[in-house]
Amino acid sequence: MKEKILVAYDGSELSKKAIQEALSKESTNNEAEVHVVSVIKPTGPFTNAKMSESIGTELAEQLKSDLEKIKEEFKTVHHPIVTEALVGKGESNPGIKICDYAAANDIDLIIIGNRGFGNVKKFFLGSVSNNVVQHAKCPVLVIK
Repeated sequence: MKEKILVAYDGSELSKKAIQEALSKESTNNEAEVHVVSVIKPTGPFTNAKMSESIGTELAEQLKSDLEKIKEEFKTVHHPIVTEALVGKGESNPGIKICDYAAANDIDLIIIGNRGFGNVKKFFLGSVSNNVVQHAKCPVLVIK
């Protein structure tokens, strides 16, 4: 049976470890399909919703090059991976987008770092990973 694995990627060391974990799982299950998803959350003082959307789209385009590098890096060793850069909305937690993507793509397992770029103490889950753990409809593996 083909297992679908989603990795939440934000460029942090823990998200890079999450990718390694997914690819390790993929190598033991030749039918696994790995999705690497990044959620762009535009921040800053926006007075215009269109401007906020435009900035988010621009940031997503920049991140796509990082995702393409990840895809190319593992192309020769593993099955092709699916990469996606999504733009979050306003004040919503990126974990919501991750869970929505997982549900829409019938993901079997989400792998996420316990914290990304946020300034969170080590013994707490980050706000995004906590959101995913609380709302995902599939198992979640949190990487430390």
